[in-house]
Amino acid sequence: MPTLDIFQIDAFADAVFRGNPAAVCPLTEWLPEEVMQAIAAENNLSETAFFVPANDGYDLRWFTPALEVELCGHATLATAYLILTRLTPGDDAVEFETRSGRLTVTRDGDRFFLDFPAYRGEEVACPPYLSAGLGVVPRAVVAGPNYMAVLETEADVAGLRPDMAALEKLHPRGVIVTAPGEMCDFVSRYFGPSFGVPEDPVTGSAHCMLIPYWAKRLEKLSLDARQISARGGRLWCEDRGDRAGIGGTAVMYLEGRITV
Repeated sequence: MPTLDIFQIDAFADAVFRGNPAAVCPLTEWLPEEVMQAIAAENNLSETAFFVPANDGYDLRWFTPALEVELCGHATLATAYLILTRLTPGDDAVEFETRSGRLTVTRDGDRFFLDFPAYRGEEVACPPYLSAGLGVVPRAVVAGPNYMAVLETEADVAGLRPDMAALEKLHPRGVIVTAPGEMCDFVSRYFGPSFGVPEDPVTGSAHCMLIPYWAKRLEKLSLDARQISARGGRLWCEDRGDRAGIGGTAVMYLEGRITV
C-alpha cells in the first residue's frame, strides 16, 4: 500500500509539548480531497497541512479534522520550518500559493515570520450566541473572518469556560477573545468548535485581526503577544498596513510514515 512521509511540528513553541502541534505531509501531487480529509481526521490535530511543489514555491492546503480551511497560521509556520530547515536549508524564505493568496514566510535566526493579510473588521453589537457561549458580555465585539471579543483583563480571558454548543452556532466564524496582557502587549484565546477545534492552542491566523486592533489601540507597530491556552505560545507581531507580520519559533516532535 502507498506510504507518505509525515511530520508533527510544534509551532509557536520553543520546546516540545508547547505551542500548537501541526501535522505536515509533503506530496509530489495532490491526493483526492477525501483522502486528505481522512488523514486530517485520523491525525486529530487542529490542522494538517499538505503541500506540493509549484513554480518557484509550493501550493499549500490546510485541513482540520472536520473540513478544509481558508487560512492557517501555525500549520504554515510548521510547513515553512520543515522546508527551510530540512528540505532547502540554504534558503531564508519560502512562498506558498493558498486559498488566501500568496503567502511568504521568511527566516530570521530561529524565528519564522509569516506575511499574512490584515483584517481590520468592524465593531458590531454582541451576537446573543457569543455572549451566551462566553458567559460574559464583552467590552467590544469586532466582526471579520472571526468574531473578536475584547475583555477588560488577562484574568478575564484566562478564566473563561465557554459553552461550545453555543459558540458552534456562530459558524462560519470562530471566536477570538483578547485583553491587554500583564507581561506582554496583549493576550488571546481562540475557539472554533464548528471547525472541529474546540480550543486552538496557538492561532496564527487569529492575529490577522488582533494585530491591527492592538496596534491602533496601543499606538505601536511592533507587539509582543501570547496565546494563553493550556499549552500556550508566544508571537512577535508587526502591523504592516494591509499585511500582518506574525513571528514564532517551531520544534520538531515526530517524523514517520503513514499508510493510505
